[in-house]
Amino acid sequence: MKSLTRLSTARRLACALFAALFAALFATLGASAAFAQTFPSRPIRLVTPLPIGSATDAIARIISKAASESLGQQIIVDNKAGADGAIAAMEVARAAPDGYTLLLGTNSPLSVVPAMKKVPPYDVLRDFTPITDVGRYTLFLVVNSELPVRNLNELIAHAKKNPGALSYASGNTAGFVAMAQIKSLAGLDMVHVPYKGEPAAITDLLANRVQLMFSNLTTAMPHIQSGKFRAITLTLPQRSSLFPDVPTVAEQGLQGFSITSWNALFGPAKMAPEVVARLNSAFNHALARPDVIAALARQGIPVKGSTPEELGRVVKVQLEAYTQVLRAAGIQPE
Repeated sequence: MKSLTRLSTARRLACALFAALFAALFATLGASAAFAQTFPSRPIRLVTPLPIGSATDAIARIISKAASESLGQQIIVDNKAGADGAIAAMEVARAAPDGYTLLLGTNSPLSVVPAMKKVPPYDVLRDFTPITDVGRYTLFLVVNSELPVRNLNELIAHAKKNPGALSYASGNTAGFVAMAQIKSLAGLDMVHVPYKGEPAAITDLLANRVQLMFSNLTTAMPHIQSGKFRAITLTLPQRSSLFPDVPTVAEQGLQGFSITSWNALFGPAKMAPEVVARLNSAFNHALARPDVIAALARQGIPVKGSTPEELGRVVKVQLEAYTQVLRAAGIQPE
């Protein structure tokens, strides 16, 4: 009898425990759903990895203004430059996953930093929630107009005829990696001259102290238009509508070029799916607006919205591509 009583008591305790667990689970799910329905109820902070005045800053301000109209809350752009974007990325990775702190991530912190560090400050595939792709930067390979080359094939031939004679600048990590891949694919011997930013590199390219570099469209355009620089190719897989006469790398016969300079929207890991869906919808709606498309085109950014899952695949592919290119160029993690 006592054994039966003990068994009955144990069953009642087990049932009570399961009931409590289910109640807690449903309460959590209910709270999550209620939060998603009211999100956002206060301003959102969009952290960018580059300073005010940069192309990334301009993109952040264009898309945040448009998306805030859909969300009904202000989106505040917060510039956290430094360490190839790692400062901004780390801040977002450590933020609460409530949707109120977002990252306009680029290839610098999310492709280059993990490939260049033996111990990266974050795990790109684990520490962030993909929200939507945004677009692709247009980097042009420009040469000083005094250099006697008018296309990529002529540059390759000139560099092979004069090994070690040409110097190329890098004012951003994407430009550096893109040039490293061109050198590796074509077997070129050129001298790398690194700069802390594009303005100083542009100054030396104008003075012919360096002869070529991959540059952002916004930085290079005035000098291309003035004839001081000559654009000979670009990083996109298709021609730019702003300079339609400039052929792609593949069109000029150099196969295997894979580096893309990209930007996209992320949040911290473990965000509620409902909040991710709300943000994805608002930002993709913004990216589909004709005025936003036109404004980004003036920055040399072809728009490319996506689902979170599509962006997750892009991040993985680009991380692998940057790592392979750097290793092929003999650049090892520090």
